[in-house]
Parts: sequence; C-alpha cells; structure tokens
Amino acid sequence: MIKKILVANRGEIAIRVMRSCREMGIKSVAVFSEADRTSMHVRFADEAYFIGPSPSNESYLVIDKIIDAAKKSGADAIHPGYGFLSENAEFSDRCKAEGIIFIGPSSYAINTMGDKITARKKMQKASVPVVPGTIEPITDLDAAVKTIKEIGLPVMVKASSGGGGKGMRLVSKEEDIISSVSAAKSEAMAAFGDDAVYIEKYINSPHHIEFQVLCDNHGNAVHLFERECSVQRRHQKVVEETPSPIMNDKVRMEMGEHAVAAAKAVNYSGAGTIEFIVDDDLNYYFLEMNTRLQVEHPITERVVGVDLVKEQIKIANDLELELKQEDLSQNGHAIEVRIYAEDPDNNFMPNPGKIKHITEPLGLGVRHDGYVYEGYEIPMYYDPMISKLICWAPTRDEAIDRMKRALHAYKITGVKTSIPFLHRIMDVPDFKEGRYNTHFIQDNSEFLDAKKDAKQKVKDVASIAAFVDFISKYDSAAANNGKTCKKASPWKQFGRKNSVNHF
Repeated sequence: MIKKILVANRGEIAIRVMRSCREMGIKSVAVFSEADRTSMHVRFADEAYFIGPSPSNESYLVIDKIIDAAKKSGADAIHPGYGFLSENAEFSDRCKAEGIIFIGPSSYAINTMGDKITARKKMQKASVPVVPGTIEPITDLDAAVKTIKEIGLPVMVKASSGGGGKGMRLVSKEEDIISSVSAAKSEAMAAFGDDAVYIEKYINSPHHIEFQVLCDNHGNAVHLFERECSVQRRHQKVVEETPSPIMNDKVRMEMGEHAVAAAKAVNYSGAGTIEFIVDDDLNYYFLEMNTRLQVEHPITERVVGVDLVKEQIKIANDLELELKQEDLSQNGHAIEVRIYAEDPDNNFMPNPGKIKHITEPLGLGVRHDGYVYEGYEIPMYYDPMISKLICWAPTRDEAIDRMKRALHAYKITGVKTSIPFLHRIMDVPDFKEGRYNTHFIQDNSEFLDAKKDAKQKVKDVASIAAFVDFISKYDSAAANNGKTCKKASPWKQFGRKNSVNHF
C-alpha cells in the first residue's frame, strides 16, 4: 500500500492533493523551484526537495529531477496534479520503469487520447458520437483548404497534438481559410512540435459539457455526472457549474453511458474527463479526453460527495471501485470560479507581484482552494491562477447568490485580480437564467465591460451633485423670500423635477 506520495506540481493543486494524503495517513513530498522556495505547498508538505531554476522547463517539467526527488524521499508514488507532466506518457512509463506508482492512467491511454485524431477514431469504433470532420492528420495546406470546402463552413481547425486552445482557429469566411490554417499549423508547431491539424464542422451555439469518470484496474467504471464549462475566454474556462442548466435526465444518462464507454475503449484507469460539445437541441459529440484530474473537479466532489483524489489513490493501490453507478446522485448545485492575478481592464494581462493583503471568503457552502498569503510574491514564471472559489447551495439561484456574497468578501490587494470581472458575470441575465454557451463573454461584453460600469458610476455621481446643487438653490430661494413655513421635502421636489433622470 502507498505510504508516501510525491506531488509533482505546485500551488493550490499540490496543497489540495496533500490534504487528501493527510486524511488517509499518507506522507506527502513537495518539490519546488527557485521561485517557489516560499510557496505554501512547500510548507504544507511533510518533506520538500529543491528541483532547479524557476522556469518550468528547468524544474517541474524535467522528468529526471522529479524521479530523483522521489527516490531521495523514498516516495512510493507520484501524483502529477494537472498541467506540467500530468499528461506526459513518457513520465508515466518512466515511473513504472523506476518502480514508482504513477497515480494516473497508462501511457497507452495518455497517448491515444492525447492525439485528437487517434482519439476520434477510437470513439467512432466505440460508437461514441463525434463531430463530423477528418479522421486523418492534415499536414499539407492545399489538402486542408480542399477538405474545409468539402465539409463546408464554418469549421474549426485544431492541432492534432496538445490542447488548451493552442493551434485552434474558427474559420467562418472563405477568404480566411488559408490564413487561419497557416496560423493554426504555425502555432501548433511552436507549442507541440507538430503542425498536423484536423478539421471539424463547427457547432453553432456550442455548449462545453464534460463528464467525470473513475475507472479501476479491474474493469469497473462509473461516471460522476456532468460539469457545464461554457463560460470561456480564449478557449480557457472561467466559470464552471454542476449540474448543467441545460441538461435533462434522459440526455444526462445517455452522455454518462457514452463517457464510460469512451474511457473503457482505451482501458482507462484512474480519474479522467470526457469532454463533449453540445448544441441547443442537446445533440452531443465527443470533443476530447483529459487524462488527469481537472481544475474544476471540486464542484463534482461537492455535489456528488466523493473525494476524487482519494479515489485516485485507491485505484493506484489496485483496489476495486466501491462506487456503484446506481448509488451515485447529484445533490444541490455548485459553481466554481477561477481567481487569476491578471488585469481584466487591460486585456487580462498577467499581473504578478506581492500580495499585500488577503481576506478569504468564509461561511456555509464556501470552499476556497488557494495557496497565496500576505507577503507572498506571485512569480511570473507560471500560470497566474491564485485560487479557486467553490460555492454550493441547495438550488442554482442560491448558489449564484452565495457566490456573489463570497466574491464580495474576497479581498486581495497588491495585485490586480479577476474578482470584479467574475462578480459581474454572476449578474449577467443570460448567466442567471442558465441561457448561455461558449460565446457568453463576447455576447455579453456590454454587461462585463468595467469601463461601462465606471461610466454609470460617473452618471450616479453627477446625479448626486445635481441634487446637492438643487438643495442649495432651494434653501437660498427660501431664505431670500423670508419664508418661515415648513419646507416641502427636497427629495420629493427633486424627484418631480428630475423624474426622467431618476437613479
């Protein structure tokens, strides 16, 4: 049985994994770069090992350094978290070769699902619906143009390797085909060392819905229902919630069964996520599989009542799943927002720096997964996510209200954050009514524009100034007329005079 786990990651996810380890009586080992010497995950672990310079390609992404730290610490297993080496097939194989348990799937599953074209082929064989498009990689520009014209616009051009929105272009106009394909191929080569792309028919009004799955080494698999992830910026998720506001029981059951079938098609083991694209009529298609723990996993934990990290560790210990599909259900509603050190008013530019003050939100139904503290300096070398804020309530409306309250209570000074932007999202009518898709942010730019909000505040101040001026003139006129009678309410007079411009 696993007695000590090295967490090959940093920040909030490292701490989150360590919490479950501590509850299970398992020792935890942290690794850290030069920039992370004072990071909270280093303090939280039972042991910590230095692995090199600040850039991730000289520390967190160097397999030899991670393996060496695991050996020095005597760790039985390595948990990769998400990002960095979490979906690296070579790392999975290397752990196995070194006699260290990799808490994640096999290299076969990682490779198969990591290559989008291979994954599409596998899904078709498993009778999982896939978006109409190519099933072979396209490396030739002319072939890509020809294929797009055959499928018909609009289409999505996507990198065969990788993800995270890189090497992805939407093509809506014929005159943009060549430039879009060229840009996608160039970006894919820069990010993944492979310029192969594939073409998919673009789904209008797309919803991004994913299903959490757990699979053991004995052929057992379950899904833990869906997460709605359609609030996105540049193909990156901003807000997630569960259950999805557009889902019904029939489609939920069908998608869950297809998610399990997709995982079984690659003999999956561990926690994984099957992502679907869904249209307004609830037709759904396989998008991709994330062969790791997801950033947004806490909302599933809160609604279903399962600790996913503990389940990962049990599966890595070769135990059979104790969870049965018929026993799993969704209870209440949970929403997660990602707090970033970035400037929403300046095209969301990263804003690293020192935290001067932080007040974390508390109260019933609030979970905060973070890692920063007062005096901590957010490094410039990594993703600028500070924390994840998760709110649960019996109903969706209550969950939104609770999130608004928690965001209002969340105070950070020293760096600019996405908190004000997230608070505005909660007030957008389309979000409150659950009537949104992946175009949500661009479709609601007027509601989310801080500058517009600032203009409204200026109008309010101007109205107040006009009111003060009115009172002053009223009092002066009364004094000049020598009136001794009781004055009429200036609020009432002001309201009558300015009924068109009341605020």
